[in-house]
Amino acid sequence: MKITAQLVNELRQRTGIGMMECKKALQETDGDLEKAITELRKKGMARAKEKMHRSTGDGMVGSYIHMNGRLGVLVEINCESDFVSRNEEFKELVKNVAMHIAAANPTYVSADQVPAATLEEEQEIIRTQLKDSNKPPEIVEKIVEGKLRKFNSEVCLLNQPYIKDDKMTVEQLLATYIAKFGENIQVKRFARFALSES
Repeated sequence: MKITAQLVNELRQRTGIGMMECKKALQETDGDLEKAITELRKKGMARAKEKMHRSTGDGMVGSYIHMNGRLGVLVEINCESDFVSRNEEFKELVKNVAMHIAAANPTYVSADQVPAATLEEEQEIIRTQLKDSNKPPEIVEKIVEGKLRKFNSEVCLLNQPYIKDDKMTVEQLLATYIAKFGENIQVKRFARFALSES
């Protein structure tokens, strides 16, 4: 299939990725726009992983207020340069993550922040539930692992399905922006306030 400039431009508009990369992705997928988007996301994740260890000294604090001031979120998202932190798309990302936190109510940013005592308690609860199941120990361990992954996807921001597109996690959302900007982007911390909630 002939790759037209119009098709390349449409892919660029939908992904925010450069023209040459869009053209290459379309060539690799025989002009299939959806497959090209998937391909670019895969490449973006690979590139994002390379950049995730670089230091982030810039960024911004964003907020989201909902329900006539009854629910509010503050979130700090860091990047590597003020060039990115001033970018409108970065500001939109910060706002969307704050909105996600308001809706999904995570407790931690990432799984490595979950206290060991909390994980042990969760494992104990799961094992107690499975005690009378007569399942072999190796199956019980697999079930425990699976339920802990589910637990992390409920309480850890980065593991949660993104509210605007549940086919990706918040971590995958960040990875698309890392690929787009060519800089590391990290959620540093957040606070969620709900009126009359302790």
